Amino acid sequence: MSPDAFKQQAAEHAADLVEPGMVVGLGVGSTAIHALNRIAARIRSGELPGVLAVPCSLAVENAALAAGIPLTTLEDHPYIDLTIDGADEIDPYLNLIKGGGGALLREKIVAQASRREIIVADASKLSPRLGERWPLPIEVLPFGWGAQAAFLESLGAAVVLRRNPDGSAYTTDQGNYVIDANFGPIDSPSFLATQLDARAGILAHGLFISLATDLILAGPQGLQHLTPPATSESGT
Repeated sequence: MSPDAFKQQAAEHAADLVEPGMVVGLGVGSTAIHALNRIAARIRSGELPGVLAVPCSLAVENAALAAGIPLTTLEDHPYIDLTIDGADEIDPYLNLIKGGGGALLREKIVAQASRREIIVADASKLSPRLGERWPLPIEVLPFGWGAQAAFLESLGAAVVLRRNPDGSAYTTDQGNYVIDANFGPIDSPSFLATQLDARAGILAHGLFISLATDLILAGPQGLQHLTPPATSESGT
């Protein structure tokens, strides 16, 4: 099977955990779109009456509407039963790096509102330590973004302002910038998250610590349904 076939297998398995009447968070990315399509098919077949969804990006909102998934908001439903999302990198404690698709702020808001945050992935996303394979996306206010870049460099990161193919600054759905900060292997993701959370001008970062409740992993070994171990991170 191809990597995309593994992603589809994991995503569809997660989508089959959705039950009638649930409020569901719809994540962003090539893996999560498979879950969206499976949920839409189950709604059309009559398996999922009363399901409402909260999308994590404008693109996902448009895809959900096109697929016939009824939408709601966190104002009307502040608690989400189950969110299905992907990840860029996953450590052994199910801490994540997310934000490669630029939706990290909305994804984190939805994750924090979710009773279950189900991550779907293929085995290529696994990593011994976060930061070994992926830079850390950080959403920043356009005003003073250079000061945030300097702050990240002071913490040891090599930073790049994310840009569009035409060279203009990439902007999120909220109109903010994204800095991709390469810290290398991150010894203590929770400590780094605390430092970033305290900085004015940083609106969100892609460290998702102790938010994933489930990991549906697909690969040559078959499907695995994993949950976090007792400790959230090594060395803490």
